[in-house]
Amino acid sequence: MIDDILKRNDHREYPLPEGPWIMRQKWEHLLFISYPVSVEMIKGLLPPGLDIDTFAGKAWISIIPFKVSKMRIRNLSALPFLGSYLELNVQTYVKRKGISGVYFFSLDANNLLAVIGARMATLPYFHAQMQLDKIDNAYQFASVREGKERIKFKGHYRPIGEPFFPEKGIREYWLLERYTLWTYKGGRLYRGELHHEKWAIQNVTLSMEELSLPILSNTLLDKEAVVHYAHEKVSLSWMMQKEK
Repeated sequence: MIDDILKRNDHREYPLPEGPWIMRQKWEHLLFISYPVSVEMIKGLLPPGLDIDTFAGKAWISIIPFKVSKMRIRNLSALPFLGSYLELNVQTYVKRKGISGVYFFSLDANNLLAVIGARMATLPYFHAQMQLDKIDNAYQFASVREGKERIKFKGHYRPIGEPFFPEKGIREYWLLERYTLWTYKGGRLYRGELHHEKWAIQNVTLSMEELSLPILSNTLLDKEAVVHYAHEKVSLSWMMQKEK
C-alpha cells in the first residue's frame, strides 16, 4: 500500500522528498472550512522568510477538523496510546522560494502525548477537549481549547453528492494540493514534507454552531465559507528540517 502511494506522485508540484518517510497517518472525516481574507490581515501574522500565497487576489485561512487513526512510526508497530485521536488545524497559504505550502497557526488535538511529541518536533500543537459523533450520514465535531488563546469550534456537517477530483487551476485544487508545511519556533523557520494521493472531495452542508478563533474577526465569520469534505486519506510525512 505504501509503495503504491509513493508511486502515485504526478499530481505533486515538485518531486518526492529525499530520504525515508518517518510517520504514517490515516485521516478520516475531514471538513475543510476556508475563508478568503485580505492580504493585509495575514501579512503581520507570518514569520520572516514566508510570502503570502493568494488565489484571485485573496489570502486564505482554513479550519480543518478531522480524525487521526492508524498512526505509526516507520519500522515500528502501531502505538496504541497514539493510534487514534481528533485534531483541529488552523492554517494559511504561503510560498517560499517558489514552493507553495501551508503555515500552521495552530493544531489542536485531544491526545496529550501526541501534542507533546509534536511540539518537540516544532509543530504548534495544543491540547483540547474534542468529540466527534456520527449521526446517520452526518458528523458533529466539537472542540474547546481553554487558556490564554481560547479556541472553540462546533459544527454539524453532512457530505452530499459523489466524490470528485478538483482540476488543476481551480480554487479547490489550489487550497488542497499542497505538500510542504512550515512552522516557526525559537526564531527559526522549519520545513516539513508530506505526501498522499490526490484529494477526492465531496460537497458538504455545514451548520456552524460555534467558531471562536483569536486570529479571525467577527466580521470575517459573517462571510460565507468555502466548505468541502473528504472521507479519508493515508498520509506519509518526513522529518522537520531547519530552513537555511
